[in-house]
Amino acid sequence: MSTTQHLSARLALATTGRVLRQLRHDHRTIAMMLILPSLLLGVLHLLWRDLPTAPGQPGTFDRVGLTMLGVFPFVVMFLVTSIAMLRERTSGTLERLLTTPLSRLDLLLGYGLAFGLAAALQAVVTVTVATTLYDLDVAGPVRLVVLIAVVDAVLGVALGLLASAFARSEFQAVQFMPVIVLPQFFLCGLLLPREQMAGWLQAISDALPLTYAVEALGELGRSAEATGTMWTDVGVVAGAALLALALAAGTLRRRTD
Repeated sequence: MSTTQHLSARLALATTGRVLRQLRHDHRTIAMMLILPSLLLGVLHLLWRDLPTAPGQPGTFDRVGLTMLGVFPFVVMFLVTSIAMLRERTSGTLERLLTTPLSRLDLLLGYGLAFGLAAALQAVVTVTVATTLYDLDVAGPVRLVVLIAVVDAVLGVALGLLASAFARSEFQAVQFMPVIVLPQFFLCGLLLPREQMAGWLQAISDALPLTYAVEALGELGRSAEATGTMWTDVGVVAGAALLALALAAGTLRRRTD
C-alpha cells in the first residue's frame, strides 16, 4: 500500500471518529436510531399477536414483522443520515473539510463507515428485541437476519447521503421521503405480492433495492438455511448502496466548490 493510500485510510478513519463523537452527544438521534424501530415493532406486535392463523402457517407478526426488520432500519437511517449530512453542508463544514487534504472519497467513506457502525448497532438491538421480547419466530439463522438488516440500513445511509446533496433545508431533506422511500415501501412486495402487480409495476419494483431486501428476509422466513436467492438479493442491496455512495461523492464538488 502506498503512502497516499495510508494517508487516505487515516483521514477516512478520522472522519469516522469525528462523526461518531457528534452522534454520541446527540441523544435524540441516538434514541431515534436505537429505540424507535423496536418501539414501532412493538406496536405491530400488539396489533397482530392475537390474530388467528391457519395451522402450520406463520402468524401475521412473524411474517410482516420479519420484513419490517429490513424496512424500519432503512427508513430511520435514511432520515438520520440525510439530515446530518445536510447540516454539514449548510454549516460550511464540508467546504472547510474539502480545503484540507481530505478527498471527497475519504469524506464519504468516513461518513458511510460511521453511520454504518450505527446501523449495525441499530440492527443488533432491533433484531434482539424482536426475537426475544416480541417472540418473533424466524425459520432461518438470526445472524443472517441481522446481516440483512445491517445491509439495508447501510442502503438507507447511502441514499440519505445522496439525497442531502439536493436539499437546501432539513424540511426539504424530509420531503425526499415520498420520492425515495415510499415508492420502495409500496412496491417491495409487502403490501401486495409482486406477482399480483401489473407488469409495469413489477418492472419498477425490480429496479428498487428495497424489493431485494424484503425478498431476502422472506427467504429466511421460509427456509432454515441461507439460499442462493437470499445471497443474490443481499448482493444487489449492497451494490445499490455502493452505487449511491459513488453518486453522492460525485455531488460534493458541485455543491461545495
